[in-house]
Amino acid sequence: MFKHIKNDLPASIVVFFVALPLCLGIALASGAPLFSGIISGVIGGIVVGALSGSKIGVSGPAAGLAAIVLTAIGTLGGYENFLVAVVLGGIIQLIFGLLKAGVIGYYFPSSVIKGMLTGIGIIIILKQIPHFFGYDAEPEGADSFIESSGENTFSAIFNIFEHITTGSLVIGIIGLLCILFWDNILAKKAKFFTVIQGPLVAVVLGILYFIFTKSNDVFGITETHLVSVPIPNDIASFLGQFSFPNFSAITNIDVWVTAFTIALVASLETLLSVEASDKIDPDKNVTPTNRELIAQGTGNVVSGLIGGLPITQVIVRSSANIQSGGKTKLSVILHGVLLLISVILIPELLNKIPLSVLAAILLIVGYKLAKPTVFKQMFTLGWKQFVPFMVTVLGIVFTNLLVGISLGLAVGIVVILLKSYQNSHFLHMEDKNNGVHKIKITLAEEVTFFNKGAILKELNRLPENSYLEINVLKTRYLDNDIIEILEDFIYRAKEKNIEIELVSEKGIVKNPSSFISFFANKRKHKAA
Repeated sequence: MFKHIKNDLPASIVVFFVALPLCLGIALASGAPLFSGIISGVIGGIVVGALSGSKIGVSGPAAGLAAIVLTAIGTLGGYENFLVAVVLGGIIQLIFGLLKAGVIGYYFPSSVIKGMLTGIGIIIILKQIPHFFGYDAEPEGADSFIESSGENTFSAIFNIFEHITTGSLVIGIIGLLCILFWDNILAKKAKFFTVIQGPLVAVVLGILYFIFTKSNDVFGITETHLVSVPIPNDIASFLGQFSFPNFSAITNIDVWVTAFTIALVASLETLLSVEASDKIDPDKNVTPTNRELIAQGTGNVVSGLIGGLPITQVIVRSSANIQSGGKTKLSVILHGVLLLISVILIPELLNKIPLSVLAAILLIVGYKLAKPTVFKQMFTLGWKQFVPFMVTVLGIVFTNLLVGISLGLAVGIVVILLKSYQNSHFLHMEDKNNGVHKIKITLAEEVTFFNKGAILKELNRLPENSYLEINVLKTRYLDNDIIEILEDFIYRAKEKNIEIELVSEKGIVKNPSSFISFFANKRKHKAA
């Protein structure tokens, strides 16, 4: 794990700076104590990072669960009661992992996964633009189109010019230029500039800028535009930030409903993030999904027991880790350690970081996920890839992550059904000299009820006085629905004077009296 520490240490620092405002912002959007976001970030980094089989996936509080958490806290009568649901949700995830439910993650179409990555990249950019200009009405980490402030993603951008904070904008631009110059020029000049990452330099510049301009009325930055980490006065007040579940609420049916909701949504979001992060991993590591569910379940049990938010693997932090050169899970664990140490030892220093500088870091992350070339690549693959991709992207931008993915998945399934409809058989037609139409239908290796419409359409189009050859030599599975269609066709074939020839492994049968009997005998023959 320490083999690539020269890559993992700098990457962990970048992930730390990305994770810090997201942990706080998601806690704020969830209506939970701010420190609960830090707890889940630490647990996601150290506990889940250590147990996971992923080398680059980063876990922590997720924006996709914020609305669920906000509603549940009110419904269940308090945060301590909600923590019981988090613990139970983690236990359910453990059961999912033991039952090997992680295999579900392999059934998401590639076009939807790529759409998810691109959509998240776009939503990161759109959501960070206001913060970059110093308009911080919406908490960091929010991903819903309709914002808690009553605005939506685009109206917030349009309203920027009425809320520009000069100091935030100035240091945001400086930070963005610093990262671009560092990554694109200095990093190619010497190894030193790859060890010390541009985002770290941008954050240091942001802190110095705040210190030297705080007394300036024009260029100074107020506390509302800075990171806001809770500052304990002593050990007792630090420990007082932890909350513990009220297990007397375990008999409440609403607690169990919330637990199953958390387990299902967190597992789905984790599996999607696993698939997406593996796809953009330059080393092409493959994450064991069942082990990931067990790691996430353990993390949620621990997080719930000490007052943290629900945890999932999250693509924003994972992609930041990959983009920063992270190679092993050491970078993931170290980012959790940095979160823990920083909130204990240097919370005052963290609270001097301008949000616009962190927005600059996230703008770069978002752009790398949603480069224009991705749209061109997907378009060249044809409409069957491009349409689910675009539906996913637009769904994420105009609703939220889970709804966008669901829409893309639904369209992807329709495309799969359409392809199955089209690929059920091969049709060849030729004319004999005597004028009799000879039609040959070769059925695919697997023909299911999805193919009923296509085959029925071809049979209904056959002209009178035709000669039909049905070839099932390569067919290994023939759904009973298809056999019933062929059975019904026998009567119509007699009416239209159509000769039927069935070609199978058992030989050639002309004008079979019953397809049902033929294939039933064929199955018995194979069983014997």
